[in-house]
Amino acid sequence: MGIISAILVISILGLLLGLGLAIADKKLAVEKDEKLVKMEAIMPGANCGGCGYAGCSGYAAAVCAGEAEIGLCSPGGNALAAKMGEIMGVSVESKERMVAFVHCNGNSEVTKQDFEYRGIKDCAAAFIVQGGPNGCKEGCIHLGSCMSVCPADAIYRDDKNMIKVDPEKCIGCKKCTTVCPTGVIKMIPASAKMVVACNNHEMGAKVKKNCQVGCIGCKICQNKFPASGCTVENFLSKIDYSKDTSELEAASEACPQKCFVKRG
Repeated sequence: MGIISAILVISILGLLLGLGLAIADKKLAVEKDEKLVKMEAIMPGANCGGCGYAGCSGYAAAVCAGEAEIGLCSPGGNALAAKMGEIMGVSVESKERMVAFVHCNGNSEVTKQDFEYRGIKDCAAAFIVQGGPNGCKEGCIHLGSCMSVCPADAIYRDDKNMIKVDPEKCIGCKKCTTVCPTGVIKMIPASAKMVVACNNHEMGAKVKKNCQVGCIGCKICQNKFPASGCTVENFLSKIDYSKDTSELEAASEACPQKCFVKRG
């Protein structure tokens, strides 16, 4: 009889405690912002950090709080930005999708090697040793640290040991740009058909000494082809894709170093 009474008492106490917790849960519950709920539901879930926030939820919360602008999510692109605008009740302009590109076309066949690196396969580690084994200290070190941080598996090594980025797979998170010690990886418009595959800012004579395909800042592309979109700054040609680039292909053919590369 005593055992039965004890069981009944415990059961009643459990029931009362459960009811109390259920009531407290409803009374103390914090209502979530309806806009935030909708915003989180449409996020891609990549959690790449390219927007500058700690994951998709963090970015969604920042937008809803008015602390971040719409359109910072590269994986979501313009389609996501439009949906976010609808939720927030604002109009959003479409932006050009940006992808990563390795601005270097030199490997061991065309670039001078200062020494043979035998350390760990990490670009930052190799860069500590005299700026890396290549004669060009602003080019690709080719150890593939960018490959290991890419969440979309968009970076690969081709048959000539060159590090390349697949523009179709690239989600524009910029993780590769931050891990690269030489700054050779930069973001370009996904629609770009021609790129200057060089990152060297040294004078022409020194560039030619270390690399057969590096930009020497001769300004042929800028001066002879004004509609190429090219300007030379600090001995390096850069393309402004917002300008008229109708002469860009002609400029690439006239380049003595052949440092322009075609895409697509």
